[in-house]
Amino acid sequence: MSRFRAPGRVNLIGDHTDYNEGFVLPLAIDLECVVEARPRPDGAVRLRSPVAGWEPYADGVARVLEARGRAPVGLDGAISSTVPVGAGLSSSAALEVALALALCDVAGFKLPPLELALACQEAEHLATGVPSGVMDQLASLHGLTGHALLVDCRDLSIEPIRLPAELAVIAVHSGVTRTLAGSAYAERRAACKAAAARLGVASLRDATAGQVAGDPRARHVVSENARVLAAARALADGDACPAVAAEKPARVVGLAVANGDVAVQEEQRRELCDAEARQTDSRLHEERVPVEREDCVLRSQAEMKKVVPARVAHPGRDP
Repeated sequence: MSRFRAPGRVNLIGDHTDYNEGFVLPLAIDLECVVEARPRPDGAVRLRSPVAGWEPYADGVARVLEARGRAPVGLDGAISSTVPVGAGLSSSAALEVALALALCDVAGFKLPPLELALACQEAEHLATGVPSGVMDQLASLHGLTGHALLVDCRDLSIEPIRLPAELAVIAVHSGVTRTLAGSAYAERRAACKAAAARLGVASLRDATAGQVAGDPRARHVVSENARVLAAARALADGDACPAVAAEKPARVVGLAVANGDVAVQEEQRRELCDAEARQTDSRLHEERVPVEREDCVLRSQAEMKKVVPARVAHPGRDP
């Protein structure tokens, strides 16, 4: 039986820019989904998992790969995952990518990584009905140890950005779950598309700061793109804590969730070395994922409900 792995991700910066053809800076993490699989002599795909809610995603992946020419080779498999569901760490993308790798392998079917990411994005759409972007699947497939990924969401090009050696990234789990299907994601995406149409541009990536001054959502997208590029340049130049704060830094940092901010308080923030922080969920909000120096992480872990160190696991098949 072969093992196929795909990591979750955090997005260091670039909120609601992906579907506006802008820039994002995700980072694959060491929490992962694993599919252990072997081929079946018939065409049936039989999976089992202790993880709830995987069935629509598995069905979506099988359907999109079949549409792209995968032969109907059967599979027996088991799904396990250390990516917490509903925590904003892209557990669904990790599942889609790991399962897609398994289904392709047993059928001797190959797709280029970009096409495989797009196939997994389509599977997500089928499973959830939400028109999500492709950032999560790209990050899971292209995760590189010690690097973030600067993704241009217009042409889907990827530039690995080496992180300073003294940098560590943690994700603080608020303890409150969320899903794209249960959020206003689709509504926000439609609002951004409408704003671009009003301005006569292909997407908000092409808008200027002056054009969007009176529209908070559009203004966020334009200014966020600038912050992504600035953060990528700073990290590439060795700045371990780049100044990527929003226009109006929040008085608290942490995850913004639908029923209020479950957050690390300001006094705790100072104890955690006054680190930068951004949210990782799908709200259009100008908060900031904790970015800390390595020596701060060990001291701060006792303060956290859950801490996820960003040491990257490569996707793929285990030998």
